[in-house]
Amino acid sequence: MEWISVIGVVPDFKSDGIGNDLRPSAFLPYPYQAAESRNTGLTIRTRSHPLHVVAGARRQIHASDPNLPVFDVYTLEQVRRHGLWEYRFMGGMFTVFGAIALFLAAVGVYGVLSYSVSQRVREIGVRVALGAQEGDVFGLVLRQGLILALFGIGFGLPLAFGASHVVAGTLYDTSPNDPVSFGLISLVLAATAALASYMPARRALDVDPLDALRGE
Repeated sequence: MEWISVIGVVPDFKSDGIGNDLRPSAFLPYPYQAAESRNTGLTIRTRSHPLHVVAGARRQIHASDPNLPVFDVYTLEQVRRHGLWEYRFMGGMFTVFGAIALFLAAVGVYGVLSYSVSQRVREIGVRVALGAQEGDVFGLVLRQGLILALFGIGFGLPLAFGASHVVAGTLYDTSPNDPVSFGLISLVLAATAALASYMPARRALDVDPLDALRGE
């Protein structure tokens, strides 16, 4: 049995992909590695562009051993991007699906609130005929629309927080409970609700108060 001396310890890092767990490992001299796992590589650190040193490195390697093949030449950035392709693909898919879902949600919120406010055209006309100011009418309609939107957002956020943990394993360098994303989505839906309340209210204020009174 041959003893091998430990000459150094390095910090923990993931060498088999970012999705794999850390495991005890050791770097062994080339002759001591298992035959099926033997491989050799050279890492060059340079201050210039990495590809500028490839030709010189090939010449030096061939000068030391003309039969030694040089293949799979990559920059560290290319290696990193290759290791993250799965997460980039999944991130792109979730971005597209999320954008579609947000668009459909915004269309739904706009349609429901716009229809609800449009049903109150005569009521708004009567309020104006009885002396209500436009600012008061807008404030009333927007407030009621935003209350409904905020109620829906408040009900949906806990469900979204819970569902986000289902996809946590496919995320990289991103928290499943990213406050910026949830905040932006909430703002988009609230702004949609405000617009959906404003437009019908604007049309209702254009109705002649006398016509509204005669309709009543």
